[in-house]
Amino acid sequence: MEEMRAAVLRPGIEIEELPRPRNLAPFSAAFSADVVVDDDELGSGRIVLLHDPAGHEAWEGTFRCVTLSRAELEPEMATDPLLPEVGWTWLTEALHLHGARYTAPSGTVTRATSQGFGGLEGQIARTEIEVRASWTPVDGDPARHMAAWLDLLCTCAGLPPLPAGGDGVVPMPSRSGQRDR
Repeated sequence: MEEMRAAVLRPGIEIEELPRPRNLAPFSAAFSADVVVDDDELGSGRIVLLHDPAGHEAWEGTFRCVTLSRAELEPEMATDPLLPEVGWTWLTEALHLHGARYTAPSGTVTRATSQGFGGLEGQIARTEIEVRASWTPVDGDPARHMAAWLDLLCTCAGLPPLPAGGDGVVPMPSRSGQRDR
């Protein structure tokens, strides 16, 4: 679990260790993360690493990563019929990019739009994407899986991907002075 705490963070990620969940596995670690750019929270999520030395048939192993990543979307993206498939690809590509080997993936990609009424009528309509996923790490390197999840979270939040080994690489600001999202 120490390996997860040592994951390299890109600028804009605020991470916090959470209380370990009980009754899910004999050993576990949990973290939350927020993607914050220019004081705007663009996305948030959680990851839990479970370990049961006896293993679980459904896990197909002794470890399991369970994650949630959530972010607001541009309204035009919410109408894209391929959004769920794209959201799932963001996860699998992040795992591949970090060399995080896994088996038994499962999850859902949800898009939700909310519109205010009554006392909230003036509220701007919001559209969110939520990726809930779990997989079984098979490489013995929790840091790779943590880094992949953080990349998924950043992608959901609209940040451009950093190149592999992108330590010290900062996304270029757009012409308006804001970072592209």
